[in-house]
Amino acid sequence: MRVERFDYELPPERIAQAPAAEREAARMLVVSPAGLVHRAVADLAEHVAPGTLVVVNDTKVLRARILGAKAGSGGKSEVFLVRKIDGDARAQRWRALGRASKGLRPGTRVVKGALAIEVTGKADDGLFEVELTTLDGASVDEAIRAAGQVPLPPYIKREPGADDEARYQTVFARAEGAVAAPTAGLHLTAALMERLRERGCEIATCTLHVGLGTFQPVMVDDLDDHPMHAEAIEVPEALVSAIARARSRGAPVLAIGTTVVRALESARDPERPGHVRACAEDTRLLIQPGYVFGVVDRLLTNFHLPKSTLLALVCAFAGEERTLSAYRAAIHEAYRFYSYGDAMLIDRAPPAGAHG
Repeated sequence: MRVERFDYELPPERIAQAPAAEREAARMLVVSPAGLVHRAVADLAEHVAPGTLVVVNDTKVLRARILGAKAGSGGKSEVFLVRKIDGDARAQRWRALGRASKGLRPGTRVVKGALAIEVTGKADDGLFEVELTTLDGASVDEAIRAAGQVPLPPYIKREPGADDEARYQTVFARAEGAVAAPTAGLHLTAALMERLRERGCEIATCTLHVGLGTFQPVMVDDLDDHPMHAEAIEVPEALVSAIARARSRGAPVLAIGTTVVRALESARDPERPGHVRACAEDTRLLIQPGYVFGVVDRLLTNFHLPKSTLLALVCAFAGEERTLSAYRAAIHEAYRFYSYGDAMLIDRAPPAGAHG
């Protein structure tokens, strides 16, 4: 499928450079068969049917961006941790992006505080393999937290500040491992989730550690040729049971974000339509128009970059014309886009057939 189908013009001033003053204060464009309704995320419970199963992604963002210096020369170096391979408290192997004056190569050693990072190899996909240790014998995880920065996306044209430590993390973040936030979840608060429960909704969690597979730019003309990096997902037995209960009562499943959609659709149970299986595995699922959804019925999601796999997913879920028309309306109404921007609430379009 041609990537240009998911293109649109976005004025630069529509790209949110900071979050809304309060999480729930973000605007919410409700896209329904009856038309568009302009609300706030604080009103979400009013637009969710009683009994709905609300599923959130409990991944926690790593302080993955490390600005250090080359051992010996002192040259400036940047290492962006992408995914842990293995290791323990004293030594860990990671896949990472990196850049430095005069480049990074096997044997290069980068130091920041007590954290030491040695490049041990480079893969065909451009990622480095690095080994992390500490200079003082302390925990590598603690050294990463002390040395690293919040990895804000490149379209946020400022350095991370103290507020980002809290606001670029969901209130239900638990499982450390993401290099970017599951952004729809940033809008939810404990109070909003309590209002959902009071409405009779059930809330359950899954995990997808957001990585390059979700946010890497599409560099090909056809999405079928786009290589997706693997991302770790976990669907626990508690969520399997929650979805079974929702199906038994005829209730919809509302995914908070595209990462939840990809986790649930990756875990769909081929023997039981509408259900999922418990799993802890990798996914490379790329969803584009023609995909037949098996689990998710509704979606709360932010506004995504043009020609991205995330926009392709939303178009597959809600329909291309309905999605792009909503985007045009959001631009006209000065909605804020991308990670720190506003949200849209959409229903799944009837399947048009094709692959699933």
